[in-house]
Amino acid sequence: MITRDEFEQIIIDSIESLPIQIKNDIDNVEFILEEGDSPGGKLLGFYQGIPQTKRGNNYSFVLPDRIIIFKKTIERYAYYTREELHKIIKRVVWHEIGHYFGYSEKKIRELEKKWK
Repeated sequence: MITRDEFEQIIIDSIESLPIQIKNDIDNVEFILEEGDSPGGKLLGFYQGIPQTKRGNNYSFVLPDRIIIFKKTIERYAYYTREELHKIIKRVVWHEIGHYFGYSEKKIRELEKKWK
């Protein structure tokens, strides 16, 4: 188990490791580290909001989208070594960003194969 600060830093590092063209296109989204389990205890992360592909000309003055990362769930299901934990957090962050950009679960899975 790692501290909240360490976990948050891994999330920040994961975002920073994105290609520049992707980072530049991320707008109006906040990343939230939830200390507990996800509902049902199976989700490692969750995207909540309006994907970029669904935003129209009237998209303004809205609350930020949210990407929630579930610390306890990740630690319980995915924590074998510190290196493995880093990889899994990075994959979860990138996966949820994929939903933010409007990618389907199938498309994200295809892209994840390239990220490994």
